[in-house]
Amino acid sequence: MAKNPVSTFSIDVDTASYAYVRRALEDGYLPPPDAVRVEELINYFTYDYAAPTDADAPFAPTVAVYPSPWRAGAKILHIGIKGYAPDQTEKRPSNIVLLIDTSGSMNERDKLPLLKRAFGMLVNQLDENDTVSIVTYAGQAGVVLTPTPASQKAKILAALDRLEPGGSTAGAAGIELAYRLAAEGRVEGGQNRVILATDGDFNVGISSPEDLKAFIAEKRDAGTFLSVLGFGSGNYNDGLMQALAQNGNGNAAYIDSLQEARKVLVEEAGATLTTIAKDVKIQVEFNPAIIEEYRLVGYETRALRQQDFNNDRVDAGDIGAGHTVTALYEIVPVGSGSASVDPLRYGARAAPQITDLTPGEISSFGEEFAFVKLRYKLPDEDTSRLIERAVTQTDEFDSFEALPTDMRFAAAVASFGQKLGGGPDAPTLGFDEIADMARAARGADLAGYRSEFVSLAELAGVLAR
Repeated sequence: MAKNPVSTFSIDVDTASYAYVRRALEDGYLPPPDAVRVEELINYFTYDYAAPTDADAPFAPTVAVYPSPWRAGAKILHIGIKGYAPDQTEKRPSNIVLLIDTSGSMNERDKLPLLKRAFGMLVNQLDENDTVSIVTYAGQAGVVLTPTPASQKAKILAALDRLEPGGSTAGAAGIELAYRLAAEGRVEGGQNRVILATDGDFNVGISSPEDLKAFIAEKRDAGTFLSVLGFGSGNYNDGLMQALAQNGNGNAAYIDSLQEARKVLVEEAGATLTTIAKDVKIQVEFNPAIIEEYRLVGYETRALRQQDFNNDRVDAGDIGAGHTVTALYEIVPVGSGSASVDPLRYGARAAPQITDLTPGEISSFGEEFAFVKLRYKLPDEDTSRLIERAVTQTDEFDSFEALPTDMRFAAAVASFGQKLGGGPDAPTLGFDEIADMARAARGADLAGYRSEFVSLAELAGVLAR
């Protein structure tokens, strides 16, 4: 801790892992641990954080410190942000290219048929200022629909309806064609996005995943972003889909039902289609006089070097309109006796103690747990902006039960994800205890997503026996 008091990571708005985990549990088996990304489970749900009112400062951090529900003697540092949600008068036109996998492997009920109905929902959310193109790929890539105003819904829906599966998969060739079409229909000052829908079976085309990611990153830098929607199982390459979305300044979601399609493409259409901030990074500096250890819960694939935080050339995550993002740190206070490693014999003085500080320093820093910094770029800018927030003892809650409902629910989801993922830091809480924690924090739950989570936690408990 004394040698490395700073944690830096990129924002993650993907939710694919949650839907994938849900499907595995409902199919009667525990998901493989490497498919469980805790941050994607937490961020599947929305939380009532303070809403920003200015598009130029599109979010402000909400922070809290509270006793850990899964580790005695530890605390949780909760960081939450809510993205700015522009009203209809601020909506920018969208140039959307639907890149659809029509290979033979998509010939299953939960793949191409579900995909067509899902995109039908999306088309119904668009207006006359938006355009839609459709590119398919199988044995070879082809244009099904040139850029068409979204007001011509019947024409777009008919083009979707005609799609049929067949052939091998030439995903890379399809991506190249989709980006060419996006360039032809480019909207200056608007949203230019390719949405890739596939079961993830890329086996023909650009020679390697690294070359494919580099190609997508190049197009991202030119202003066209990529989002990824995964369908079905068996061929689904979760890691590649997540990496492509990360490199394309987009989000990755997994569509396993019409309800999930509605959530991603109707309820969260703004967050899916409209980027309000790009290259969003978080850096947390912990006060070694107060905190002995820390651990970021999840975000393993989003870790950055400390020096990456101020480097505007380093790509990071993006936030869509109205999106909420949550990050949790497990922290161990100095003197709690709960540290996982023994103190160093010769490094005992490496971390400053309160007694080492001057009265002025004590008043300035002695009550700070940490200092949170966020960097972001507005969608049309290449220079980042900075938001800072100290985490002090005024942000601390004495008990878990005193927390707002949203924070208790997020902690329950984090407990669930860590337990499913296994490993040395997995909570000793049982799945039934986690379900009870979540049940007590459901709140209004108008859409029923939190109640569904309670059922999943109970189901995981049955399958784990």
